[in-house]
Amino acid sequence: MPSGNQLKALIQSYLDGDDSHFYSVAMQIAAHEARLGHGKLARELRDLIDQKKKIKPPAPNSPIPLAQPKGELSSLLSVSYPNLKLTDMVLSSSTRKRLNRLIEEHTLIQLIRSHGLNPRTKVLLIGPPGTGKTMTASVLSGELGLPLFEVRIDSLMTKFMGETAAKLRTIFNAIQHTRGIYLFDEFDSIGSQRGLGNDVGEIRRVLNSFLQMIEHDNSDSILIAATNFVDLLDRALFRRFDDVIEYRLPEKEEIASFYKNRLTRYASPKLPWTELAEASCGLSYGELARVCESAIKCTIIKGKKIVSDDDLKQSVSEQNNIKHS
Repeated sequence: MPSGNQLKALIQSYLDGDDSHFYSVAMQIAAHEARLGHGKLARELRDLIDQKKKIKPPAPNSPIPLAQPKGELSSLLSVSYPNLKLTDMVLSSSTRKRLNRLIEEHTLIQLIRSHGLNPRTKVLLIGPPGTGKTMTASVLSGELGLPLFEVRIDSLMTKFMGETAAKLRTIFNAIQHTRGIYLFDEFDSIGSQRGLGNDVGEIRRVLNSFLQMIEHDNSDSILIAATNFVDLLDRALFRRFDDVIEYRLPEKEEIASFYKNRLTRYASPKLPWTELAEASCGLSYGELARVCESAIKCTIIKGKKIVSDDDLKQSVSEQNNIKHS
């Protein structure tokens, strides 16, 4: 076992970002294990160190690592580590297959690259609000074990000429430097059609910059762009994405499946799922989630353990009223 001082030095060098000291302490630990006769463990430690050293270090002027964003990056990107899985989503079979394929490609990314091929890394998600576009980014993050970086559009877009494009360049440098899932939500604020009546020169320059940057990006990160307003997007954007996935409002079978999934702990199997699904047609997944939450809270308040038929129907009715008010 490494000494207490070695462990403290190892952790401190990691926190300080001092790679040379980290490798030095790690090699000391490997040598110590070898002297104790733990040859297999010593070899495994050395192999891990050698493997890490083969990774090309960042250039001096490249962005800082994003696990602890600092400076301008901290205002442009928010970081999270979701643990959602694809099984947590209720999707159409075609959408599920396409997301599964994307996950498989990035799980075997080195194998695919060894054949001179590139995985899909740029995906456009389109569809009505609440249909699962943003959740998809979290699911990809959870499935692949990659951090999720959400672009803060309000911080990205400024009124000063050239500043937005410069911030965009900082984000794309980060995409190249740190592998992860990068979500551009409300993407229409960047990708609106050039030539619209409310178009201004600066917006055109931002879009042109984005087109150039996404064209030249060859990183292993996944760039996700999501929008509720696909008709506003400039047509030149579509050919820059490797895949365009359309989300829609759930159908009756999917609504029933969603209710069963969300209410597993609280619902009786005798609930009229088909009737509830018919009454919920037209609601998005986000609205269905609010129906479930409302019914569960009613159950808790009443001191019960099982969601009643009446509470669920009442929650569906309330959500329909809100949607159509």
